[in-house]
Amino acid sequence: MYYYLITLAVVALDQLTKWIVVQNMEIGQKIEVIPGFLYWSSYRNDGAAWSILEGHMWFFYLITVIVIGIIIYIMQKYAKGKRLFSISLAFILGGAIGNFIDRVLHQEVVDFVQTVWGNYYFPIFNVADASLSVGVVLMLVYVFVDDRKTKGIK
Repeated sequence: MYYYLITLAVVALDQLTKWIVVQNMEIGQKIEVIPGFLYWSSYRNDGAAWSILEGHMWFFYLITVIVIGIIIYIMQKYAKGKRLFSISLAFILGGAIGNFIDRVLHQEVVDFVQTVWGNYYFPIFNVADASLSVGVVLMLVYVFVDDRKTKGIK
């Protein structure tokens, strides 16, 4: 059950940070946080990372509803007693719900975290996107380390 609290915390933090950005920044405005590396950049995206499938909101509605349903099913059926697995699913679910709320209410996602590494500008993202990424990394750790260790696989 604790994993639903993690999901709720992710969604709340995601929506709060997006609300703060919308209330306090103009679209396109950029604030330098760490010189040459981290910026708050108010941006809207009606696609996925790198604006993939821009303008195809129906696709994101469909995929997100399917993914949310599958994650909830897996949490109920397979995640009990598997802490890392449950936490990874909670982060993925929170991220999916956070961006889904934006898409349903505004037909776009509020992105605002921008990192720059030398001449490379990483895609602008938000708390939901970061949560999805953290969830996937935790899932990989579970699959390749934690689960293998509990099964005695080397």
